[in-house]
Amino acid sequence: MFVSKNLSVNGENHLMIGKNDAVGLAKKFGTPLYVMDEEIIRENCRVYKEAIDKYYDGNGLVLYANKAFCTAWTFRLTAEEGLGADVVSGGEIYTAKKAGFPMEKVYFHGNNKTRDELVMAVESGVGTVIVDNRYELDVLNDIARERGVKQKIMFRIKPGIDAHTHDFIRTGQIDSKFGVALENGEALEIYEIASKMENVIPDGLHCHIASQVFEVEPFCEAARVMMEFAAELKDKFAIEINELNLGGGFGTRYVPEDDPIPYDEYIKAVSEVVKETAAQRGIKMPFMLMEPGRSIVANAGVTLYTVGGVKDIKNIRKYVSVDGGMGDNPRYILYQAKYSSVVANRAGDAATDKVTIAGKCCESGDLIAEDIMLAQTKPGDILAVLTTGAYNYSMASNYNRIPRPAVVAVNGGEAKVVVRRETYEDIIRNDVF
Repeated sequence: MFVSKNLSVNGENHLMIGKNDAVGLAKKFGTPLYVMDEEIIRENCRVYKEAIDKYYDGNGLVLYANKAFCTAWTFRLTAEEGLGADVVSGGEIYTAKKAGFPMEKVYFHGNNKTRDELVMAVESGVGTVIVDNRYELDVLNDIARERGVKQKIMFRIKPGIDAHTHDFIRTGQIDSKFGVALENGEALEIYEIASKMENVIPDGLHCHIASQVFEVEPFCEAARVMMEFAAELKDKFAIEINELNLGGGFGTRYVPEDDPIPYDEYIKAVSEVVKETAAQRGIKMPFMLMEPGRSIVANAGVTLYTVGGVKDIKNIRKYVSVDGGMGDNPRYILYQAKYSSVVANRAGDAATDKVTIAGKCCESGDLIAEDIMLAQTKPGDILAVLTTGAYNYSMASNYNRIPRPAVVAVNGGEAKVVVRRETYEDIIRNDVF
């Protein structure tokens, strides 16, 4: 019935998130409310960790991509599960350090890291910087020299792989703001330059082809291309690659028709390509890294709203308005992302009403879903939007000066606040009066 296995209906006809009544959570903590199921996150972490240990003989590390959902709580949780961290900003580095995350297991990404962020990375002991371009390479080498250290790096490579997904989340093609390309020789050139620098250690290769991919073939092809490039570096410049990071992007089930491949099957298929190419080209097996984000947290999340006005425009459309919207979930207005939804206080009722879920922001495009089927809905109902654990809280804004929701983590029958609800005082905190 539901897109996530941790969801069910109890005897009161209420949606259950694990062992927690969604209606009870809304009543206790208020709405809008992000709810994250800790058990699901831990289970997803273990699927990846066990698979990378199995198929690479313990010679690998799973990095949780914090851009999907970043809090002090998730840094502590993923550290407990033995994962490293993929971070993309000074703010994420700062959160990792404050949360006590082992900084040597942090990998720092970004296409335009500022000098201040690079200084923070070096001084915080970030293990590896994924360098995006020549300018950044020069700046980082200078920063490391000034501090008398040698910074381990890898370069982000555009392997030229076309993954079938939305244009906004395709990143592996040559026309991308990320990284250096293979086709025009940029990648070879920058590795040769870096190999002669004194304060950086070009130790690995990185690529990321896209997000929300439901096929294994693009990942296998990316692995083959990257291993061939590793062999070319060894042949031409005697540069031996010790680490290979193939990114993330594995698809998640948002609506019933989504059909993601089990994540361990991705890893198995890719590992076969990596091992085969290493043997064929006479290069050593690299230490393998991957960066799942969405697929670790998306299906752990549910957002709860309270229904306000219900506007039935005869023969046109029926709008069900909620007390949140694009401020807490901008993915629909950005790229028409699809979600499954349910009336949480009548979760077992048949979905007989075609509605459009509208947010409260002053934008005509502030919608969460269009023309979906729900149970008959009235003001005061609790609406649950499913699979919102990724890129909802992390992309939230204060548009219209609306405070961002709280985040509550559930584990068994327990629920705790891991991010407090913002107040109006928080909204004006930095204003100068």
